[in-house]
Amino acid sequence: MVGENPMAAEAQGINVFAVRTGAVVFGSALMGVAGSFLTLSAFDAFYFGMTNGRGWICIALVVFASWRPGKGLLGAVLFAGFDAIQMRVQQQGQSAIPYQFYLMLPYFLSIIALIIMSRRAAYPKALLVPFRKGER
Repeated sequence: MVGENPMAAEAQGINVFAVRTGAVVFGSALMGVAGSFLTLSAFDAFYFGMTNGRGWICIALVVFASWRPGKGLLGAVLFAGFDAIQMRVQQQGQSAIPYQFYLMLPYFLSIIALIIMSRRAAYPKALLVPFRKGER
């Protein structure tokens, strides 16, 4: 509600600043957990560029999902499927196509999905609009 109509939330007695700040803090904590997972569990090492642009895919995923968590989960599973397919196709090996094409494939398919879905994407009305308490 604080992203769609913060004045209505304020009228209900909700502290808009606290909710927005809490959402940013919680989202940042989730990003920290994801980064530590990549470093400690998935690769057991740290190197620069280990996310390989997946952060931008996450931003595209939010637009793709029209800021809806269920659609976001579906989009994340779709991207993960594209990533798994490219790994499987690379393992087949008997191809004249360079492996870089397969590495590019999940990102390319995500861009195509974003182009198709972004035409109808609705975003929160108060997105990037500063909120000042008491103003109308």
